[in-house]
Amino acid sequence: MKTTSAIVKEAKVETLAKLYLESDPAEISDATITALCDWLWTEFYSTPLNLQFSWYERYNNAAEMSADIQQSHLWVSAENYDMNLGLNPIYNFIFQAMHDDDHYRTHSGFSLEGEIATYNATAKRAPSLDIQKIIYSESVLKSAAYIFLGHAPISKIVFP
Repeated sequence: MKTTSAIVKEAKVETLAKLYLESDPAEISDATITALCDWLWTEFYSTPLNLQFSWYERYNNAAEMSADIQQSHLWVSAENYDMNLGLNPIYNFIFQAMHDDDHYRTHSGFSLEGEIATYNATAKRAPSLDIQKIIYSESVLKSAAYIFLGHAPISKIVFP
């Protein structure tokens, strides 16, 4: 028998997942994309980690990732993020590294609650509401869809 808390969590995941899955892709202005890229570069230069790209390395859980970050190292997996904005792949790499570092800073796991905590930390540094919405789509809504489906959804940015 599921507890009330578990039922509420499942309903929250389903609600957020459906917002992602059923929404049309957002139209994002060139100015917002430029601002996002500029901000990501600033984030990249302020990250004290040795970032290492890999097609295959992937953390199984947040504790494994945190142990690496404590040693100033972070694997950035190519399969985790595809923001689907037509950006140079380096920006996806930077976004994932920043996102993972925020998991570490917030001591949060890969559950929906952890993704929300990570989003909140990142959004505080975002230079605009539109960039906050992009981060929300990637960090919270897309993660909820992944949890709900059990696999990665088709990548898109949505502003439901």
